[in-house]
Amino acid sequence: MILNKDTAKKTAELLLQIKAIKLSPNEPFTWASGWKSPIYCDNRVTLSYPPVRNFLKEKIAKLIEEKYGKPDVIAGVATGAIAIGVLVAQELGLPFVYVRPEPKKHGRKNQIEGFLESGQNVVVVEDLISTGKSSLNAIKALKEANATVKGMVAIFSYGFSIAEETFNEYNLDFSTLSNYENLLEQALESNYITQKELQTLGNWRLNPSEWEQ
Repeated sequence: MILNKDTAKKTAELLLQIKAIKLSPNEPFTWASGWKSPIYCDNRVTLSYPPVRNFLKEKIAKLIEEKYGKPDVIAGVATGAIAIGVLVAQELGLPFVYVRPEPKKHGRKNQIEGFLESGQNVVVVEDLISTGKSSLNAIKALKEANATVKGMVAIFSYGFSIAEETFNEYNLDFSTLSNYENLLEQALESNYITQKELQTLGNWRLNPSEWEQ
């Protein structure tokens, strides 16, 4: 869910402007999963634009405070959300940890990097929610470390039903600054896409794993 329409549209506008999100319905991208997709999102691009990363940092920090108050710790999901998570933690004056996809194979074999005490309240920061698999993996690791996960905030979500169903199943509260619906709305308003391309992009979201151009 998003909490603020203006923020959702502004976030979408910025991500399109700096090409963190690219829409290409006529020449689809191929994701690592093998899915054909008319959209590609790489929010790490935002780190190269100080005004954009500051906007995201401030909006995520505000959203966290409004929904959860101040948690004890901010946790970023490796690797894409480490940097934005650090910025948000800095904005809130809070400790930061990050969660690897799996424990290291050597040394202390940590999956959670940084100092996290048992029982601490944690809010997870993500850069992007697609299927929700990596997010849920991080949530499980934090809970296994006896952290209390208050919720998760992300920059952007594709809004796949599989992700929402998974998060609901695990009773995970989550919010995003923007999402696919607001992105398409903003892209059409700014003439980034045509009405015909809008229909193609909408059809993809209905069944992304089986979508063909």
